Amino acid sequence: MKSIFKNMLPYWQMVIAITALLVVQAFCDLSLPQYTSDIIDIGIQNHGVAHILPEKITEEEFPLAEMFMTQEERQQWEACYRLEDGVYSRKKMEEAKLEELDEALLIPLGLTHKMANMSEADFRDMLLQADVQAQMQNLSIEEIGDSMGVELEPFEAEDEEGVVSRYVDIRPLLLQMAASGQEQVDGIQQARDSMEKMMDSIGSNTLSSMGISYAVQCNEAAGLDMEDVQTDYLWGQGAKMFLMALLMLAVAVAIGILSARAGAGIGRDLRKKIFAKVVGFSNAEMDQFSTASLITRSTNDIQQIQMVVVMLLRMVLYAPILGIGGIYKVIQTGAHMGWIIVLAVALIFGFVMVLMGIAMPKFKIMQKLVDALNLVSREILTGLSVIRAFGREKTEESRFDQANKNLTKTQLFTNRVMTFMMPGMMMIMYCVTLLIVWVSAQRIDSGSMQVGAMTAFITYSMQIVMSFLMLTMMSIMLPRAGVAAERIDEVLNTQTSIQDPEKPKKLQAHTGVLKFSHVNFRYPGAEEDVLHDIDFIAEPGKTTAIIGSTGCGKSTLVNLIPRFYDISSGEITLDGACIRDISMRELRQEIGFVPQKGVLFSGTIASNLRFGRPDASDGEIAQAAEIAQAAEFIEGKAERYESPIAQGGGNVSGGQKQRLAIARAIAKHPKIFVFDDSFSALDMKTDAKLRKALEAHVSGSTVIIVAQRISTILHADQILVLDEGEIVGRGTHRQLLQECEVYQQIARSQLSEKELAAGLGKEALA
Repeated sequence: MKSIFKNMLPYWQMVIAITALLVVQAFCDLSLPQYTSDIIDIGIQNHGVAHILPEKITEEEFPLAEMFMTQEERQQWEACYRLEDGVYSRKKMEEAKLEELDEALLIPLGLTHKMANMSEADFRDMLLQADVQAQMQNLSIEEIGDSMGVELEPFEAEDEEGVVSRYVDIRPLLLQMAASGQEQVDGIQQARDSMEKMMDSIGSNTLSSMGISYAVQCNEAAGLDMEDVQTDYLWGQGAKMFLMALLMLAVAVAIGILSARAGAGIGRDLRKKIFAKVVGFSNAEMDQFSTASLITRSTNDIQQIQMVVVMLLRMVLYAPILGIGGIYKVIQTGAHMGWIIVLAVALIFGFVMVLMGIAMPKFKIMQKLVDALNLVSREILTGLSVIRAFGREKTEESRFDQANKNLTKTQLFTNRVMTFMMPGMMMIMYCVTLLIVWVSAQRIDSGSMQVGAMTAFITYSMQIVMSFLMLTMMSIMLPRAGVAAERIDEVLNTQTSIQDPEKPKKLQAHTGVLKFSHVNFRYPGAEEDVLHDIDFIAEPGKTTAIIGSTGCGKSTLVNLIPRFYDISSGEITLDGACIRDISMRELRQEIGFVPQKGVLFSGTIASNLRFGRPDASDGEIAQAAEIAQAAEFIEGKAERYESPIAQGGGNVSGGQKQRLAIARAIAKHPKIFVFDDSFSALDMKTDAKLRKALEAHVSGSTVIIVAQRISTILHADQILVLDEGEIVGRGTHRQLLQECEVYQQIARSQLSEKELAAGLGKEALA
């Protein structure tokens, strides 16, 4: 994970911008449940009235509302209104001030509402407790009022459960009793104390509902159309929700674009780094990492990281923001059910840990199996013609099938484990929802919670759980990405064994004198040297040939010249300078290397011939093709030098490919030519023509030829005979036939008696 974050550092500005946008998105996301709660509690249940202070109140009702207020509360109450045309209108105030007044005036207004809407049964109980004469118990409400000198008018209304009951406004009676001295300040205080006890028993939310109901009644009595008020409120809240949703959509699109750009940029940078690193690898590092593995690391592994970066920026970064915001909102609801969320998070965390403990080891194995499948696929596709020639199709199909099955089994195992994640998460979420509803139902029944608050709490809880769910869903991808990042770091952190010197020397002369001085070499990790005490000089204008049995070290020796490997001991010099002291660019600029296997690149014949020297003219590449005996088949093509070459030279024969590779080296005009068994695919006639033309063209260059056929090196100025990594013979063809037993054995296996006799000088060789 550390390496993933390290690769994100160059894009810190995008990360900051995405974080800021995610905060905006979380704000919108967390605002929507509150709007839903307000629509339910205020818009539907409270008819669009949000505060207990009525917007309008009649002149007659205004003093009645002050009945249970203290002196300080009356001052606050009267400061909120102004009288206009016989109606008191509420002054414009900030939301915070209204909420402050809601809390301050809740008890007196709640009491006022209760006394203005007392049920007939409660009224008669009150009279009984006040020791009113027993005969009044049988009188009607109107008659009781008349007997007490107050006009009482009962009315019918539905209660919260929809049952129609008779109610009466007893405040005129209370005022009359207070005026006659029967109800004093102590009585008002007792009523307030009783209301406070009631609030403790029925809950502040129920009391707030009473205050809101009073405000609705006052508004209606003052002439406000409450249906319009409710409709306006619902449309207003709906419009806000719609705008929030639009903003959230715009922010989500912006986050998607920025995170995609960051992910694509990181993928591009990693591919660039991997490619630059691999291009700088010596053969030793290429042997350490297989080609198939490097391809997988450059494609599949980087793609895994790219996908995870996008998910990190879009989901993982969003999860804590949403989770923290959700917790804050849950606290604001005042539901006091945070323990449910803690329980849900603990269950999710434990569930995910169990799944990851089972699946994580398999994720690490999976990437290696992808490498293996890639290797088998590459080998089969590359060697398809050989497979067909030997009738090995079924065997190779079985081999591929085995690699494919191994990967499939591992993927199926991890996928089956992870399939439990989503159902398990959803089960936890649904159980949490049921638990919230069950607990909330009891609190709603006791009046300490409203339905909208429950809805908001459920939504916030789900958002918190979903934030953890996002993190756990990422756990499916993170292990694979972590393994992929480690594999990429393994390549990037590998130090190339062959590097340019800190202060490279410049070649003073460019003659092409190459000297091996007691050179020994062993492959990295090997126990023995494969080359022992190699000592010779290759000079310009002369051809040095190297011959020997298969596996004697011929190709290894010439691979030391361009520093594909570095020697273990001894020294190789070029024009008097140690090749380790020269920059590899300058060293390889002096060499025209033709490998044992001719390699061409997709493009045209001309682009391949100009590979070593892009500024070569048409005449120069035509001359190189002529020397390499490739002009004849090139001229026979319709597009000639612009004829296309397929990847790897798949649309030309082996001999044509080899001749084009030789022509490519000739067109470079190097000081040293190295031909690593580069004439093996040519027939004897073409081989002879090519060597004759080459001898005339490269008379001033140093030529080193590795060959299997003696006929290719007959006229070499110096022939080195290798056997088990040592030079066992040195000289011309004639000298070696006389003095070197190993060379004699090779000659007897390839030459006729007549050719052997000619080589010994008994007759001229035609």
